Amino acid sequence: MKPTIKTSARLCGLLIAFLLLISANVNAAGRYYYQLKIYHLKTQAQEDKLDNYLQNAYLPAMHRMGVKNVGVFKPVESDTLGRRLYVLTPFRNWSQLENAEEKLMSDQQYLTDGKDFLDAMYNDMPYTRLETIILKAFPKMPEPAVPDLTANKTDRVYELRSYESPTEKYNVNKVKMFNDGDEVALFKRLGFNAVFYSNVVAGSHMPNLMYMITFNSMDDHGKLWKAFGNDPYWKTLSARSEYQNNVSHIDAIFLHPKAYSEF
Repeated sequence: MKPTIKTSARLCGLLIAFLLLISANVNAAGRYYYQLKIYHLKTQAQEDKLDNYLQNAYLPAMHRMGVKNVGVFKPVESDTLGRRLYVLTPFRNWSQLENAEEKLMSDQQYLTDGKDFLDAMYNDMPYTRLETIILKAFPKMPEPAVPDLTANKTDRVYELRSYESPTEKYNVNKVKMFNDGDEVALFKRLGFNAVFYSNVVAGSHMPNLMYMITFNSMDDHGKLWKAFGNDPYWKTLSARSEYQNNVSHIDAIFLHPKAYSEF
């Protein structure tokens, strides 16, 4: 029996819906999740132990897990928030992030290489406290990038920025401003060398988004932000009525990458 026009149209509609579902899943899978760990430290001995663990145990284990690059950053000397270390781990999808800890605990090489850190005694803690932030990459920059800089690695300046919003709806609006409003493209055009742009899925300052931009020096930082503020596109975008009052607080933290950092 030949299919009727009605049946053919229904099959065509189902096929289109199926293809759209596949496309949506592929796009979702293509957006990275980031884990940002912030280790709070008191002493140089703690920092040395953490450096040894990260460089010789954690990073190699992440590579074995299929994570290409891991970033490790230290606040610039003028920072007043205390001794800290920031560790950025990019995961291709949620499943890779969710299963990371279990895979680490079953990696015998990791357990051996990180023994001094992992088996530290309660009265010889390798850090004072640990924060973990989970982020999801923006559609306009779905995966991280290693910045194209020329200065010596430990002289480079990385700026980690957090934009808090008054409500979750305002946060959605600010994220839309970065993506649909092409704020991400503006940063790229001006040469800000972003590592990532993302929305915070879980953290202590929600609702907020976070991103990281990089510079060869603080002089470059000042010049680029001046160019950003004077850019005609930014002036037009920031004046649009639909994007008003979507940021209630901004934190900007200046960091240097560790010598062994891969970003």
